[in-house]
Amino acid sequence: MSSSSANAIPTPAALPAPAGGQARPGLWGQFIAAAGRQNYIGLILPAIILALWQASASFGWVDKVFLPEPAKVVTAFWTMLTKQYLAQDFLSSVSIVGQAFIYGSLAALVLGVAAGLSQKVEQFFGPTFDTIRHIPGIAWLPLIVLWLGIGAPAKILVIAKSVFFPVFLNTLQGIRNVDKNYIELSRVLTLTRAQLVRKIILPAAAPNIMVSLRYAAGLAWALVVVAEGLSGLEGLGFLIFRAQGLLLTDQLMVCMAIIGLVGFAIDRGMFWLQRRVLRWKQGYDG
Repeated sequence: MSSSSANAIPTPAALPAPAGGQARPGLWGQFIAAAGRQNYIGLILPAIILALWQASASFGWVDKVFLPEPAKVVTAFWTMLTKQYLAQDFLSSVSIVGQAFIYGSLAALVLGVAAGLSQKVEQFFGPTFDTIRHIPGIAWLPLIVLWLGIGAPAKILVIAKSVFFPVFLNTLQGIRNVDKNYIELSRVLTLTRAQLVRKIILPAAAPNIMVSLRYAAGLAWALVVVAEGLSGLEGLGFLIFRAQGLLLTDQLMVCMAIIGLVGFAIDRGMFWLQRRVLRWKQGYDG
């Protein structure tokens, strides 16, 4: 078979782009479109919650020590940002999550691909991984703190462990679910094993992989709060536990709002990346 005829056979990585002559928006435009693809009806509930919050503070339904009014929370945010160390603590949390996500997901992708391609590799790691993954990451924290202290490495390791298993399992499952017709196609095209993985297996498993990465990113951001609260002297998690102990409810709510908004931004960003990576898959909508 000639190389020209081989190139004419579509593979998962080379499917035709959607029809239409309209120019595609730039990267930033695509991100904004993905982030804003929420129906405005979704803003109704937050508005109701904010109104009830303000009413409860104004009419004294709840003690302001436990539920300060929104204006006081905004003031606390500005004070923490300009006169305290909110920015430094925020960047500390972002750094820990970023490193843990990168280390955990990269290790999971490498081992997930290896286990997906080889049953012997899966059998080698399987029993050990199945045991370790059922031990919550937070349960490892006391032991890891004994080993590494209360610094960033301990928190990174705990979060990376929690990131690892969803990505590993979904990568493994995605590769095992690759259409057998694609494997037969690779034999017809006489692809090498490396070409088979790069051009057929990874693109076909990409939906599973991207979904797991999106989930793992959100999980990492949520876990940093607990990790910093239980073993740390900085970060948003530390601020939350400190504010709770001092009854600084306004500062506690500032940190909670930041965590929620950043978590939403992370999810929207991963959704945008997911759609961009899978743009070859016609009709895919996350």
